[in-house]
Amino acid sequence: MSDHEVHLKKFQKELSAGTVSLALLAVLARTGEPLYGYLIAKELERVGEGVLSGKQSALYPVLRNLEAAGLLESQIEPSVAGPPRRYYRINERGRQVLEQWTQAWRATRDSVDSVLEGVLQ
Repeated sequence: MSDHEVHLKKFQKELSAGTVSLALLAVLARTGEPLYGYLIAKELERVGEGVLSGKQSALYPVLRNLEAAGLLESQIEPSVAGPPRRYYRINERGRQVLEQWTQAWRATRDSVDSVLEGVLQ
């Protein structure tokens, strides 16, 4: 792996840390129904254009952290085809935080785009 690839991979990892939490909250708010991990990952693939990029296992610790922070609620339900599944649902506090994070994301994105404008043209 070249030096450039190492730096890019590190940058992508750092960048994805907060964006995955934002995307998970958005998916759960958008669907309006409880989803288990696999369905959340599939929805992220469908609408997220690679936000997880094949790292489905990375979403479970983030879901647990969001629940511990009081932004999600979960319940375990039996499954006909395998082990019980934990279903996650965004709560009112999670919706409020999603709105705040969305505003912060857009402000940050716009600010970075302003700095980059002209540099990469």
